[in-house]
Amino acid sequence: MQIFNTSEKTTDIIQALLKDGGVIVKHQAPDELIDNVKAEFRAAFDREGHLFENDFNGYKTLRLSGILGLSRSAAELIAHPLVKDVADNILKRHCECYRIGSSTAIEILPGEADQVLHRDDDFYPIRIPDVEFQIAAMWALDDFTLENGATRVVPGSQDLREIEDVKASDITQAVMPKGSVLLYLGSTIHGGGANNSQAARSGLITTYSLGWLRQEENQYLTIPRKTVDSYPENIRRLLGYQSHGENLGVFPGDPDGNWYES
Repeated sequence: MQIFNTSEKTTDIIQALLKDGGVIVKHQAPDELIDNVKAEFRAAFDREGHLFENDFNGYKTLRLSGILGLSRSAAELIAHPLVKDVADNILKRHCECYRIGSSTAIEILPGEADQVLHRDDDFYPIRIPDVEFQIAAMWALDDFTLENGATRVVPGSQDLREIEDVKASDITQAVMPKGSVLLYLGSTIHGGGANNSQAARSGLITTYSLGWLRQEENQYLTIPRKTVDSYPENIRRLLGYQSHGENLGVFPGDPDGNWYES
């Protein structure tokens, strides 16, 4: 899995992502922004982060949904220009617009084991040859290390190999400094790593899905409409407040005017 710096061409990042299924781009967000995001998550992590504990998510991992209702600073990561550029080039081959599939803050606590390997897009009941249903951006809110649970990725696994066939030697970990981002395809096998350190490891993962697909997390009901209206148009569009062309998801007030009276 290739690692890129801030000076690299986006076209090279996209090419590597499509080839390997995942890439790391270092130092994409300043420490001040990352610290603000973490601070805005803290109370919610302590209050409700344990509610998502189960065999899949783990029992020493805190999770939060409804991210844009918890952290305004997180909008800068979710709508980051690099992420949007990559999503434009990969997803818009197969849709007119895309939107957030889900957005989740994750804090892996010391003692957590490896998460089960999986594909993010496996909940869709079909596959279409050569069509990626989504991409994902995992932001490092702390340094991601081998010891603290850096995300495990199986490069090349967008070939749809069986997860059961993955060997330990096939897996790499997304070791990257705070403020970096791991980009991977929805069809890429991955999972959280075991935290064998003495400190928690936090990240923010957002998936971006083809606009004609059902969202994994219902942003319309998760984020209060008053909060949605307080964000600029580009964020509202990512939440799904736009139609897909002239015939899917039309509603009064659509920013592109795709509304009609029946």
